[in-house]
Amino acid sequence: MTDTDTPTPASPSAADAAGRSFNELPLSPAMKANLEQLGYLTMTPIQAASLPIALAGQDLIAQAKTGSGKTAAFGLPLLTRLNPRHFGVQAMVLCPTRELAEQVTQEMRRLARFQDNIKIISLVGGTTMRPQRASLEHGAHVVVGTPGRIMDHLERGSLNLEGLNTLVLDEADRMLDMGFHDDIVFIAKQCPKERQTLLFSATYPDAIVRLARQFLRKPQEVKLLERHDSAKIRQRFYEVKHEERLQAVAILLKHYRPVSTLAFCNTKQQCRDLLDVLRAQGFQALTLNGDLEQRERDQVLIQFANRSCSVLVATDVAARGLDIEQLEAVINVDVTQEPEVHIHRIGRTGRADEEGWAFSLCSPSDMRRVAAIAQIMGSEPEWHGLGALQSGNQAALVPPMVTLQILGGRKDKIRPGDVLGALTGEAGLTREQVGKITVTDQTTYVAITRNIAREAVRRLSEGKVKGKSVKVRVLAG
Repeated sequence: MTDTDTPTPASPSAADAAGRSFNELPLSPAMKANLEQLGYLTMTPIQAASLPIALAGQDLIAQAKTGSGKTAAFGLPLLTRLNPRHFGVQAMVLCPTRELAEQVTQEMRRLARFQDNIKIISLVGGTTMRPQRASLEHGAHVVVGTPGRIMDHLERGSLNLEGLNTLVLDEADRMLDMGFHDDIVFIAKQCPKERQTLLFSATYPDAIVRLARQFLRKPQEVKLLERHDSAKIRQRFYEVKHEERLQAVAILLKHYRPVSTLAFCNTKQQCRDLLDVLRAQGFQALTLNGDLEQRERDQVLIQFANRSCSVLVATDVAARGLDIEQLEAVINVDVTQEPEVHIHRIGRTGRADEEGWAFSLCSPSDMRRVAAIAQIMGSEPEWHGLGALQSGNQAALVPPMVTLQILGGRKDKIRPGDVLGALTGEAGLTREQVGKITVTDQTTYVAITRNIAREAVRRLSEGKVKGKSVKVRVLAG
């Protein structure tokens, strides 16, 4: 794309088509039947705006967040262009994190059920190369992966992109934030020039415009401003001195007492400092940062999703791709420079039929940023004072669940049903005392009601899972 290939805004009517049926799209009867079976009845705003463009074969820049239905927005056009009889890589989706890549892979497989023998594989770090190479050797139609691992396969010659017709950059802004610009450039140059490129990004900074100019051909642009239901997300702003922010987080938590809170800081050092303050006051808090190994990151996310950790402290980059159910509160420890990022942060809570709190801590120097947020949201900030909260319950929060780690996973043929059966059978627990069960390649994690966790460990250790004795321990925060 040259500097003269300016993105063309999509027509307003496309964005207004949300709620229209997938049956109006030029999709095969089998694909429409599968969508209906999956519960895809009407299009979300991003699907309605982007699908007609992408299905017509045009390049696309779309502004969309996690949870907006964007996987179908790029997945359906990608799948319609596949030749199932040709077992070579015809489409590739680049994602910033392993978690998002795995989510996209699973959803793409569901969307591909209309056609037999479509093979979609995940190429991510944190796992060995050998099984991935074997999957590629047997032939794959679609690969979904992180830039680093995709580059590894390209450099080793195990990934051939000569037959690729669709390239998707998912959450492109965060891939750039995480330092993947050069990797994306390298990968895109390995793809055929005659291809369709679909770029999805939650925010639209200048870096995305520059990236699009390099790789997209006369793209159409779909830009849907994220809106939140003020009745579901209750926003409150608190003016505090900069040095009082970390203690202010503890005050908010003790007063409002949310079960799960995501606290956003602008730097990794601020994350570490906040973690120290919260733990010193008895909070069960964890942090996500780029210094964690993949296994450690997985464990943090599992504990938070299991509701066995009260507070997750993270930067925007580290929290990318995170989609947590039942998130009661978001705290902006630092005000973000970009108003769109603020909107994206608070949109993590108040999902579906749930309500949520969004608290922002602001020092006098942040007022210009707050004004920009108010302007883009079209509403005046609701200001409150911390002083009135200090008389609240001063006891630290205790998460309702504990996460147990069982040595043994998919490679041992363990499934969630096997673990649930062992817990509700020999171990004597009720179904209500068992929460989420997550099975990875070599480890299984299970959430257990806190007051019976030690007893569950003893009973599981003395019993068997799938006919075998297992080692079990409580996963510490």
